[in-house]
Amino acid sequence: MKAVKAYAHGGPEVLKIEETPIPFPGNGEILIEVHAASINPSDSKLLLTDPSYDHAEENPLTPGFDLAGTVVEVGEHVKHIHVGDNVYGQAAVIKKGTGAFAEYAVTPQDLIAKMPDNITFTEAAAVPLAACSAYQALVEHMKLKGNEKVLIHGGSGGIGTFAIQLAKHLGVYVASTATGAGVAYVRRQGADQVIDYESEHFEDMLKGFDAVLDTVGGETCKKSFQVLRRNGLVVSMLSMPDELLMKKYHVRAVLETTKVDSKKLGKITDLIKTGVLKVNIANVYSLQQTQEAFRAKEKEKILGKIAIEVKKPFM
Repeated sequence: MKAVKAYAHGGPEVLKIEETPIPFPGNGEILIEVHAASINPSDSKLLLTDPSYDHAEENPLTPGFDLAGTVVEVGEHVKHIHVGDNVYGQAAVIKKGTGAFAEYAVTPQDLIAKMPDNITFTEAAAVPLAACSAYQALVEHMKLKGNEKVLIHGGSGGIGTFAIQLAKHLGVYVASTATGAGVAYVRRQGADQVIDYESEHFEDMLKGFDAVLDTVGGETCKKSFQVLRRNGLVVSMLSMPDELLMKKYHVRAVLETTKVDSKKLGKITDLIKTGVLKVNIANVYSLQQTQEAFRAKEKEKILGKIAIEVKKPFM
């Protein structure tokens, strides 16, 4: 099979396509024929920093978290997944998978669920990490309900896109930051108020919010404490809780580590099937164009997600 391999820490330049044996599923694992994958910010970050790649020159690894495909083999004690099922989820090396950017991938059954039947494989591959991150933040951490207000930073990104849609489903007032073409894009997702972060200051415009979802980090996260009501909550995907700011503004903060699993994916599937969540693909690249896809993710303002088409859809 063909697979993307990383031979060292670094950027897109360390990625190569090569032939490698099809992996074999062990106990509690499944083998997936991968139809599509997608790129997340964590893919680039881990390629630069994760110790798994320390000896990649001698033992090249396949990057990639999110995928969608068809189950072709199951190991022992696999219960909820069967050969022939169309599934989506994760196969990251750091989660004991073999990596998503390949024609076949092995991964633990707990990271996989049957994909919604009303979207394509390419769309399904763009869902797992982004949608589960939004769900975990808004439903599990914030416990948002009607008549509350949430600020979502980076509303045009993968997580932000799903977060806006989910928040509106929960009956919540949504403000979001974006710029350029992202302003109109975020409005299409359902945001009630959009702040252009290049020309406006959200911390001067918003007050009394119940929660903030931060996908940007740094100064954006720090300024977000100012817009919250007393006992409001900042959920950041990047920044550790700032104890001084929490005390100053009498608010709470958490750093989210997203957990993608079969149970959460099942809830996401229901939301997609009922039309609550819609997938937005910014661009699609082939497996051979993975380097190019990584570069686009790093340099361009992406509206939605970038997908990697591994297997051409049957026409």
